[in-house]
Amino acid sequence: MDYRRTSVVEKSLTSSKKLAYCLAAMRPRQWTKNLVVFAAPLFAFSINLQSLLGSLLAFILFCCASSGFYLINDIADVESDRQHPVKCKRPIAAGLVSIRVGTGMALVLLGGALIFAWLRSPQLGAAITAYAVLQIAYNLRLKRMVILDIGAIATGFVLRAYAGAAATGIVLSAWFLLCTAMLALFLGIEKRKAELRLAQIKGNKPRSVLKYYSLPLLGRMENVVTTCTVVTYALWSAGPYLHGAPSSWMLLTLPFVLYGIFRYQLLSDPPEIANYGDNYPEQDGRSERPEEVLLKDLPILLTVIGWVLTCFVILLLKHQGLIE
Repeated sequence: MDYRRTSVVEKSLTSSKKLAYCLAAMRPRQWTKNLVVFAAPLFAFSINLQSLLGSLLAFILFCCASSGFYLINDIADVESDRQHPVKCKRPIAAGLVSIRVGTGMALVLLGGALIFAWLRSPQLGAAITAYAVLQIAYNLRLKRMVILDIGAIATGFVLRAYAGAAATGIVLSAWFLLCTAMLALFLGIEKRKAELRLAQIKGNKPRSVLKYYSLPLLGRMENVVTTCTVVTYALWSAGPYLHGAPSSWMLLTLPFVLYGIFRYQLLSDPPEIANYGDNYPEQDGRSERPEEVLLKDLPILLTVIGWVLTCFVILLLKHQGLIE
C-alpha cells in the first residue's frame, strides 16, 4: 500500500476540501436506501411528531452504520479499487482521505450508531446490531454465495423497516413485512440481472457470484418475486379486514406500485441496457444501484411522489372521518 502517495495528496488539501472528501467517502448518495425506516409510520398511518422524530433517529443511525461499512470496504479494497476505472476515484483509493482517517471515521460511526441505538431501545439496538452482523457476514462470505447474496440484500431492507417500527413503537403488519421482503428481493434480482447483462456486453470480469447466475434463471426468479410483491401489497392495502392497512382505500395506491415495478424492470431489461453499448454509464448505475434510479429516473421519482401524496390524502380524509 502506497502510504506516501496518500500522505502527500492529503497534506495538499485545505480543511474544507478534506471535510468534503470525508463526507464523499461516506457515500451519502446511498443513504436513500435508509429511507425505508420511514415506511413504518407511513404504512401504519401514524404520522405525528413523535413517530417522525423516532424514524429520523433510526434513519441517522442506519446512515452512520452503513457509511461505517462503506469506509471499511474501501479500506480493505483500496489496492484493487486503484486499478478500477471508476472506483479509483473514490476518496480513499485516490488518496484524498487517508487510511488512518478512514479507519477512525468508521469506528466512530459504527460505534456511535450501536451505542445510541441500544440507549434508545433494545429493539432498535438489536436491529442495528443485526444489520452490522449481516454486513460482516455479507462481505466475508455471503456476497459470493449464489441466492444467499440476494437474500442478504433483502434482509438488510427488512431490518431497516423493523428499525423504523422499533424506534417509534409501531406494531407492523405481517403483510407489510412480507411486502418489504419481496420488494427487496425484487430489487436484488434486478441488480444482479443488470450486472450480469452489463458484464456480457462490455466483456468485463464479473463479480464471482455472477458466474452462477444466468439471465433465464434470474428471469424466473424475477417472475416469482414480482408476483409475490404485488399480491402481498394488494393484501396489505385491502385494509383492516385482512389485518393490513388502516384503510381499504389504500388500494388506490396499487397502480403506482405496479407502474414502479414495471418501470424498474424496463430499466434492467437486457435490450434497454444493450442500447447503451460501450457508453453505458457505469457511474450512473441505473438498476444496478436502486438509490440512483430513485434520484435520476424521472418516471420512478414521479411515481414515488404520486404514491406518497395519495397516501397522505387518504390519511387526511380518514383523520377527518370522511372515509373508513
